Amino acid sequence: MYEVRFHGRGGQGAVTAANILAIAAVKQGYHAQAFPYFGVERRGAPVQAFTRIDERKIDIRMNVYNPDAIVVLDPTLMDVVDVTQGLKEGGIIVINTAKKPEDFNLSEYRVATVNATEIALKHRLGSQAAPIVNTAILGAYSKAVGNVGIEYVVEAIKENAPAKREENANAAREAYENTILGW
Repeated sequence: MYEVRFHGRGGQGAVTAANILAIAAVKQGYHAQAFPYFGVERRGAPVQAFTRIDERKIDIRMNVYNPDAIVVLDPTLMDVVDVTQGLKEGGIIVINTAKKPEDFNLSEYRVATVNATEIALKHRLGSQAAPIVNTAILGAYSKAVGNVGIEYVVEAIKENAPAKREENANAAREAYENTILGW
């Protein structure tokens, strides 16, 4: 079973990203589940969401405590939350940032970066003050992890994004092409 934990802030689309990743995995032939974990439920507050992907039916109904991959939609969370908590040795961290993977002191993990904020703004997803980076970060996830193909991610976005489906799909494709792998 492959487990993913998303870290974002309320309003960035972390829960939607986890759901779309699960839908894309099912389209590819896997079993999947996605669910959120909310602390203080308000815009801007830290939010976690989870996705599980497996070749067999998934019966587990609990949070993901030891993920294989972490997806960080807002890099400022890394100063507030230990996003690596429980991450399996050699796990993958996908970060929305303009920085390069080697700029992070995370040598025990594989780090991939993409400027999902810039991509979201380019495709007019959200506003200048609050870009919605979830679909772009899914493109980066697809490139970095590789277990769910970009074509399935794009298809799931086109069918399930709440708005601007074509723009969201294009953001995912662009992020896929611009993700920097630190390994």
